[in-house]
Amino acid sequence: MSKIENGKSVKLHYTGKFENEEVFDSSLEREPLEFTVGTGQLIPGFENGVIGLEVGDKKTLEIEPTEGYGELRNDLIQEVSLTQLPEGVSVGDRLEGVAENGMPIAVVVREISDGVALVDANHPLAGRKLIFEIEIVEVA
Repeated sequence: MSKIENGKSVKLHYTGKFENEEVFDSSLEREPLEFTVGTGQLIPGFENGVIGLEVGDKKTLEIEPTEGYGELRNDLIQEVSLTQLPEGVSVGDRLEGVAENGMPIAVVVREISDGVALVDANHPLAGRKLIFEIEIVEVA
């Protein structure tokens, strides 16, 4: 059997959870995840965690923020006047803004008070330890 290494194409099923066991994503009800190891398609902790595995192997990956979506960055959380946001915006809404460099940026509205919204441009999984239960389906 072929062991997973950089450059190999891998298909696997996964269930992603937080430390409290809350599932945030799973491939079990759809096609397996397919990617090429070492190309940076996935977070480093996930790619590194499959190295050396073979078809049929099952493993639990525990990925710290530094190997996942990064630590929560306070500089990506800003106050914005409600007059600059769409009418009727509410907490939890996902919006697209424009960064200082002109590039589009996704933000989530975290709080609203006194005519100001707190918007967060961190990745939704930033600052969180992620746990993935995986099963290797194919290696090519």
